[in-house]
Amino acid sequence: MTLLDIIPSLRSGSPARLDAAVWPRETHYDADGGITLGGVALADIADQYGTPTYVLDEQEVRSRCRAYRKAFPEAEIIYAGKALMIRAVLDWVTQEGLSVDVCSAGELAVALAAGVDPARIVLHGNGKSFDELAAAVRGGVGRIVIDSHTEITLLSALATTSQQVLLRLSPGIDVHGHPAVRTGVRDQKFGFPLGSDSAAEAIDRVLRRPNLTLAGFHCHLGSQIHHPDHYGEAVRRMVAAMAQVRQDHGVVLTQLDLGGGHAVAYRGGDAEMNLAELADILEDALDAACARHHFPRPVLALEPGRAIVARAGVTLYRVLSIKHIEGGHTYVTVDGGMSDNPRVALYGARYNVVVANRHPCGPQMTATVAGRFCEAGDILAADVRLPADLRPGEVLAVPCTGAYHHSLASTYNSVGRPPIIAVRHGRARELLRRETTADLLAREVGR
Repeated sequence: MTLLDIIPSLRSGSPARLDAAVWPRETHYDADGGITLGGVALADIADQYGTPTYVLDEQEVRSRCRAYRKAFPEAEIIYAGKALMIRAVLDWVTQEGLSVDVCSAGELAVALAAGVDPARIVLHGNGKSFDELAAAVRGGVGRIVIDSHTEITLLSALATTSQQVLLRLSPGIDVHGHPAVRTGVRDQKFGFPLGSDSAAEAIDRVLRRPNLTLAGFHCHLGSQIHHPDHYGEAVRRMVAAMAQVRQDHGVVLTQLDLGGGHAVAYRGGDAEMNLAELADILEDALDAACARHHFPRPVLALEPGRAIVARAGVTLYRVLSIKHIEGGHTYVTVDGGMSDNPRVALYGARYNVVVANRHPCGPQMTATVAGRFCEAGDILAADVRLPADLRPGEVLAVPCTGAYHHSLASTYNSVGRPPIIAVRHGRARELLRRETTADLLAREVGR
């Protein structure tokens, strides 16, 4: 218990502290009172590159890759690129020893342009088209995750040499999260239900194709999972299914991809995945399941995406106006919103918001940070604490915005998407430029 807890009245005059649970490790207040990330003042980035702007801490991304490699030294760590798919990030993660997962021909093109070894690329997706599968085969993608009977037919027609595939199975594990991110239950669009006739037919069809090699199984339980026990149960069920394939077909599958979905903290107090606990549970579950079925230990693969890049990202906004509604809320309107962060509207995500250009230590107010777009639901953060003397023109920073922000961004209201600025060792550099009105108009070819 701190003095602030004992005497709450002191809190209004105490300097705000950055929550270590949601900010990159190299974040602090500098001598001028502003927030510094990777040795660069966030207010300086806002001045140089404008707002809204995504800021990405390269060292944070690399350190999280290393944490996975350390926790799972015998597993393959595959970066789930849909979280943030740009060439620079792929450079960082592959340099740290990770493979890459892509979900479309576009993501595949980015990975190949970044120089990712095609043999270390995994192609996902429940609706892969003929052209996407053709691009994957042509590009030499190492593994393709089969999600339907149609894909078996298409791949067997496309593959000119033996193509390694994984079969995606739904293990029937409900993680009780948001309906939009529960992907391990049986009744959903991904994969084949574990133990179903449909799954058995898919296994049989793949094994009968001479140009397809069934390397193993794949599953994905959902997103923002913080209980590692769910993954232990997935191991037990999936190994049993692998043992059944050996019994029915005399084929030993060697790879087990458990997907990703590891939770990160978006606000102080949020639960997140403990990698050490997950590693222990996976090890125990794998030992027990393999011993029970007398099955050789498969190579595990994990697919973190959010857990690699979410905490490395901070989004900067400029305050446009402050509106006090009598008997209602105080609305702080900023120059971004649901086009650069749709997660609040889509999933009810909640974020911290702080002033970046100074270190406030005076009275605070409760405010709702609203976006500039023409939707009543364009809210970035509800009921957050901000300085009572907040003024238009000041810079607000929202932490933990590295994942599924640029990836989900839109051009709603014909507003271009923000740039991505990387910081490291006191230097800032532009990875992705701001999308301009000229970019949007360039797509128009007739009238």
